[in-house]
Amino acid sequence: MKKIILSIFAMSLFIVSCSSDDDATSSEPLGAYENGIIVSGEGGPSSISFISEDLMTSENQIYFNVNNEATGVYLQSLGFNDDKAYIVVDAGTITVVNRYTFEKLATISTGLTTPRYIAFANGKGYVSNWGDPVDETDDFVAVIDLTSNEIISTIAVGNGPEQILAVDDSVYVSHKGAYGTNNIVSVINTSSDALTTTITVHDNPDEMIVNDNGDLVVLSSGKPAWTGDETKAAITKIDMTTNTVSTALEFSDGQHPELMMYLNGNLYYNLGNSVLSITDDATAVTTTPLFSTGAITLYGMAAKDDRLYFADAVDYSSAGQLFIFDEASHTLINSFNAPVVASKIYFN
Repeated sequence: MKKIILSIFAMSLFIVSCSSDDDATSSEPLGAYENGIIVSGEGGPSSISFISEDLMTSENQIYFNVNNEATGVYLQSLGFNDDKAYIVVDAGTITVVNRYTFEKLATISTGLTTPRYIAFANGKGYVSNWGDPVDETDDFVAVIDLTSNEIISTIAVGNGPEQILAVDDSVYVSHKGAYGTNNIVSVINTSSDALTTTITVHDNPDEMIVNDNGDLVVLSSGKPAWTGDETKAAITKIDMTTNTVSTALEFSDGQHPELMMYLNGNLYYNLGNSVLSITDDATAVTTTPLFSTGAITLYGMAAKDDRLYFADAVDYSSAGQLFIFDEASHTLINSFNAPVVASKIYFN
């Protein structure tokens, strides 16, 4: 009997020991750039910066520091999927890196023409491509096999596909119009990889989010007055069960917001360098600012964990800035140097 008891005791120690080792392993850091804020800059030259989540440390040029090479000409956007980040460059490449170490893993350079944004669904990547920006007939969404990092098909779409957002088995693409203008959102089925419908919204749709009510919200900046053909900007809500417009909240002439973010049931947008907000059930836009960001050239916005983040491109040639505000008090928490033409903010 003693031998049996001792054997059971020894086995329990072994199990506890293994469990402790597993717990220790799982808590080990994944890399120097986890748990923080990523800021990308379009260029002069392009680069990527990191700020720790506790705002205690920051590092510029992280891709160059790790790989000893530049990110490329006109870094447009980043996409994150599992443990990888995808760096989309207008010149026609996507660089795949480990999202936590930023070590380069692969490059996708065949079959892309002026790529803009990337989204992920069903084990595939979907990349909006302008083609030739002055040709309104050659635009497409490239479908990438994420295992082989090869383009497996292309989907012809309307002029100037821009932001791209995966929701369940669909991909939504806003069409800002490249060097021209457009007024549609394309819907792609990710099972068939076919264009299923287009939704007409106001001119120059760009940023999209899904709100707490499950609506797709699209910000269309409209045509500005300097074009000689000014059209109204609008915030449009789309019912994704029917892919039809349920609400369109128009702005007055002369008001052309270009940035949007969402947090805690509040939709934030800009007019110039000021920030405004409406709730999900709003029946009209507001033109009363909550606060001014203090940015010289507000070029990017994002929100997370009761904080609002703003990228300042400054003068398009100097180092940019990242401003971090408290959502409740609208007060500045901290600011950091950011890449040249700082434009996009992500959370890692």
